[in-house]
Amino acid sequence: MNRPTTLCLAAFALHVSQAVAATPAAPAYDVLIRGGTVYDGSGGKPYVGDVGISKDRIAYVGPRAPGAGKLVIDAKGKAVSPGFINMLAHPEESLLVDGRALSDLKQGVTLEVMGEFSMGPLTPKMQGLMKERQGDLKYDVAWTTLGGYLETLQKRGISPNVASFVGAGTVREYVLGEGDVTPNAAQLGQMKSLVKQAMEEGALGVTTALIYVPNAFARTDELIALATESARCGGIYTAHMRSEGDKIEEALDETIRIARESGAPAEIYHLKLGGRANWGKLDHVIKTIDAARAKGPRIATNMYNYPAGATGFDAAMPPWVQDGGLEQWIARLKDPAQRARAIADMRDPKPKWENLAGHAGPDGMLLLQFKNDKLKPLIGKTLGAVAKERGTSPEDTIIDLVIEDGSRVGVAYFLMSEDNIRRQLKLPYMTFGSDEGGYAPEPMFLKFNPHPRAYGNFARLLGKYVRDEKLMSLESAVHKLSGLAADHLSITDRGRLKTGQYADVVVFDPATIADRATFDKPHQLAVGVQHVFVNGVQALKDGEATRLPSGRFVRGRAWIGAQGGGCKAAAADWTWSK
Repeated sequence: MNRPTTLCLAAFALHVSQAVAATPAAPAYDVLIRGGTVYDGSGGKPYVGDVGISKDRIAYVGPRAPGAGKLVIDAKGKAVSPGFINMLAHPEESLLVDGRALSDLKQGVTLEVMGEFSMGPLTPKMQGLMKERQGDLKYDVAWTTLGGYLETLQKRGISPNVASFVGAGTVREYVLGEGDVTPNAAQLGQMKSLVKQAMEEGALGVTTALIYVPNAFARTDELIALATESARCGGIYTAHMRSEGDKIEEALDETIRIARESGAPAEIYHLKLGGRANWGKLDHVIKTIDAARAKGPRIATNMYNYPAGATGFDAAMPPWVQDGGLEQWIARLKDPAQRARAIADMRDPKPKWENLAGHAGPDGMLLLQFKNDKLKPLIGKTLGAVAKERGTSPEDTIIDLVIEDGSRVGVAYFLMSEDNIRRQLKLPYMTFGSDEGGYAPEPMFLKFNPHPRAYGNFARLLGKYVRDEKLMSLESAVHKLSGLAADHLSITDRGRLKTGQYADVVVFDPATIADRATFDKPHQLAVGVQHVFVNGVQALKDGEATRLPSGRFVRGRAWIGAQGGGCKAAAADWTWSK
């Protein structure tokens, strides 16, 4: 080969190599979040790095991702964390009306855990009552099973992931109705079968709310039987205890007993000390939980970080008057003799039931929600103010409002101590739940006032308590909102920024994240969250909902499907973590 030919070939080779070098590498990720401060959900120290997402999974987490991304997000100066888990969520109805759950999405919530009152299983009668008792939010009730309900949400297209417990009260109503009835052996067997069915449909465990009818009629042995059935399927036991005030010690002992005898870990919903006279019991409660945790099985808690709870006027009346359900409850209140008996019980300074009105007092009860349009002008007023306007006693006013509205009425009860809230936040086993729906400041939701925790619970933790009051580090708070919550639920593929996990990711500004909702003006979205990815799909972009169907039904371990082997397989290979 002569010299000119050699030179030409060398020049051609150099040209090719330069062209190859100049050609951009194919994107390694569908999404690449660059240069943020990574809080991986483990509670470990944060670091500046990248997160890469491929399809619905996290493909890279580390200091500097190799390769490019189809979508690149500059997260410099922002926090990048796993999506937050709402441990006690009530968007059961709101998601059927608006699948965004915007009030939570704007706070970085990517998983809504429901089931304090589960949406299945349902008999035809239960379906009918659910339809008849609807308030401002209207929806069809076309499902009969818990799995069917959650699949309905996924098919409709929702922003957040959803999961649920099966309600002990729901299976009780399915078999026994809403009355004060003790199940016989055959009926209890049917209830256990319904729990197993729900677990194999994907439920995370069994739960109950023991101040409400018909849940309140369940005896401890009944709850142990249902929790045992759930535990055999890899599920946990979660409870709104019989008391969070005067009898919290006994209620806590019952919860621990159910956990021990069933073999399942227990989660205590919205831990609180209700009523000024009970605020000093927190030391005893913590010592009792610590002692139980030391012996096993695991006892854990969640909370909302506000001094008021929200429920209905059913929490202001004795269970006997509510025996049989809403319609029989109202019928009894219309009877003069039974009304007088109910009022006497409501005024009892030492009731045998959990009377929230007794602790809050008329001026500590804020009216939030009515079905009857004529009563809606009362929203935002205290019970004390309405009683004064009407010239009736607080007890008579409560009863009159329930009769006039044909519902339990929505009420906030101011019961808790801010000092206790601050102490509870730091407990090592504490996670967080809003105990509210997923709303938006739009006409479909503006006919009632939710508790401000619907719009602010998670942002309030990160803004008020972490950044402003410095009660814990940001990495600890993120751990409680993500990795620790997933651990408590026995969900192994979410809750951390880790290669192979589902890509539920939040980008937020620690300097500006804050709640804006108040009791006077609750329909105000939180600020500070820029981007939210759910299963790798961008659900929130630059603070605005994309309305993409990113959410999925997150199923428990006993699910039969996708190679799942049901309760038998779950029981065979599962050990509970501490």
